[in-house]
Amino acid sequence: MEESLRKRRPRYGGRNPRRFEEKYKERDPARYPETVAKVVASGKTPAGTHRPILVAEVLEALRPAPGLVAVDATLGFGGHAEALLPLLLPGGRLVGLDADPVELPRTEARLRALGWGGEVLTVRRSSFAGLPKVLAEEGLSRADLVLADLGVSSMQLDDPSRGFSFREDGPLDMRMNPTRGLPAKELLARLDERRLAALLRDNSDEPHAEAIARALVAARERSPLATTLALADAVRDGLAALPERLREEEGDAPVRRTFQALRIEVNDELGALRAFLSALPSCLAPGGRVAVLTFHSGEDRLVKKTIQSGARAGLFSAWSREPVRPGPEELRANSRARPAKLRWAVRAGTAGRPAS
Repeated sequence: MEESLRKRRPRYGGRNPRRFEEKYKERDPARYPETVAKVVASGKTPAGTHRPILVAEVLEALRPAPGLVAVDATLGFGGHAEALLPLLLPGGRLVGLDADPVELPRTEARLRALGWGGEVLTVRRSSFAGLPKVLAEEGLSRADLVLADLGVSSMQLDDPSRGFSFREDGPLDMRMNPTRGLPAKELLARLDERRLAALLRDNSDEPHAEAIARALVAARERSPLATTLALADAVRDGLAALPERLREEEGDAPVRRTFQALRIEVNDELGALRAFLSALPSCLAPGGRVAVLTFHSGEDRLVKKTIQSGARAGLFSAWSREPVRPGPEELRANSRARPAKLRWAVRAGTAGRPAS
């Protein structure tokens, strides 16, 4: 779900249509199915959609079966849920969680249109950190299967009004839930140089954290950093003193890492992940299985350490010793899968009747 280093296909370069919604024909698949097919065949993601990553590997890790209760804690576009649902029938159900009030209704409408009714699919607006509360409200003591696909979705990246990407200009927002918390532009305006550098190091392992933080502070003194392209330009300006060879090798990677670090901070993603992982053992039935997809080293370290410490404490009876990575075929078909790592674990205890 992270933005790839590889350039996306060239977008429409003319003066009309001007609006983002009109730039890509594949945003209207009913009218332009041939265009959608061509984009997919070229190994790219149609604008406004999301291609689920490591689907076969997720199914192998979770082992869905009839009658089980599954939770997709990060519903997104619903691609993983769409693969899981048929395997839970008869008798099973899936609870889908997502904090994004913009994309969640669209995903629910799409899944309902595919025939998944309320008796099989429950959709709730919630962060994955709210898993215990959602289970309790749904009358479920525990779940048999839990999936979390972390980070940002292609739909969010492709919409410049959300401010997640520097490929298009837009307001510097980055909130998963646009109705809560501070947008990125306000966070940038408040943090001093030292705290900005620490944020870049902690959230994205940025090797040029000090230089970028210094550049951001200097840029905002001249003019507020209120748009995505303004932020991207400020980061590039901050690295102008680097040797030319190093700048060429890095390309826009420092810009991508800066956007990632700010997005993580704006949404308290690592805090939410810690809360989710802490609650996970109590939310899984004995023999229940969890799979977590991560997209940067900070997330993966947290998931790895939690699973390992849980295994030492006897909470997990089996777990992935090494992360599962996308293969060459998937990378050719979907370049945004490149940073993905999948880790899984099995809750200790003997699996009995499905969770309820």
